[in-house]
Amino acid sequence: MTVASRDKRKELVSNIKRWGGELGFQQVGITDTHLATAEQHLHDWLRKGFHGSMSYMQRHGSKRSRPSELLPGTLSVISVRMDYLPESHKKIHQALADPLIAFVSRYALGRDYHKLMRKRLQMLADRIQSEIGPFGYRAFVDSAPVLEKALAEKAGLGWVGKHSNVIARRHGSWFFLGEIYTDLPLPRDAPGKNHCGSCQACLDICPTRAIVAPYQVDARLCISYLTIELQGAIPVPLRPLLGNRIYGCDDCQLICPWNRFAHFSAEKDFSPRQNLDSSQLLEVFAWTERQFLERTEGSAIRRIGHQRWLRNIAVALGNAPASTAIRAALQMRTDEVSDLVREHIVWALARQEDKLR
Repeated sequence: MTVASRDKRKELVSNIKRWGGELGFQQVGITDTHLATAEQHLHDWLRKGFHGSMSYMQRHGSKRSRPSELLPGTLSVISVRMDYLPESHKKIHQALADPLIAFVSRYALGRDYHKLMRKRLQMLADRIQSEIGPFGYRAFVDSAPVLEKALAEKAGLGWVGKHSNVIARRHGSWFFLGEIYTDLPLPRDAPGKNHCGSCQACLDICPTRAIVAPYQVDARLCISYLTIELQGAIPVPLRPLLGNRIYGCDDCQLICPWNRFAHFSAEKDFSPRQNLDSSQLLEVFAWTERQFLERTEGSAIRRIGHQRWLRNIAVALGNAPASTAIRAALQMRTDEVSDLVREHIVWALARQEDKLR
């Protein structure tokens, strides 16, 4: 169904934003499908090899940067954000500062956001349909080749910061993004304006110097990539730089001055599960595969599997202060893991021994 008059389209957009708020989205914006600048940025990023082993970033050709190729007939994009910050920056800093704590990126402490947000986006689409009748659409939450950050910026949700995350001026950057591609010709919002200025705190704080220049992240150096996306061995020179980070990294968000305006999430599903906000490295290293699957059920963490979980923790144990208990735990695992994990355990044991000398 088409929404004929401009006044009706404006009224519909107003309703969409209100309905989105009622469904738990903190912000809803509308934009068109023109992403030429973002497309060039993506091509340059891929040409430099910054995507590492994430071949899916180039697998779909121009569908990622041209919404109407991914979903023919797409005229507008409804972009949404949902806050997920579960605790204070002080608590996050405390967890990072304790080398025996298994640090998990705060977005992954609770329920997997993909399912929650997709369900809410579907509810939003159903509400639109109940108002205007059948229309063409498809909802996405990291589920297809979509340039979600560029779309969010164009839809006025914020701007893409120097660390490549979207920042909202009054809300910081601790939020998830989602989209509805639609064939409705909706009035668009003004794009977000960049307010990074001369600040380069995120570049300076990055443990591995993965932000190689403003707005340019070399994923091959990024701790989130190394602990989540990378399936093979973590490069030896980078292992000491991971510290106690076993799943993702939040340093660039923690240091961003705009996050002083961040709000705690209202979603109970984003609250920490299984004490993953404060678990000890030795505790989670002892999990069997069955325990790992049980305790990460419904979590984004499960996607890396038990072996990469152990790989990451082995590195963190190698980075921890010298300890008889740590060495014993590493040695106990040596004969029951894959070659990949064993390599990291051997490295960790050697690093522990070096600290005793």
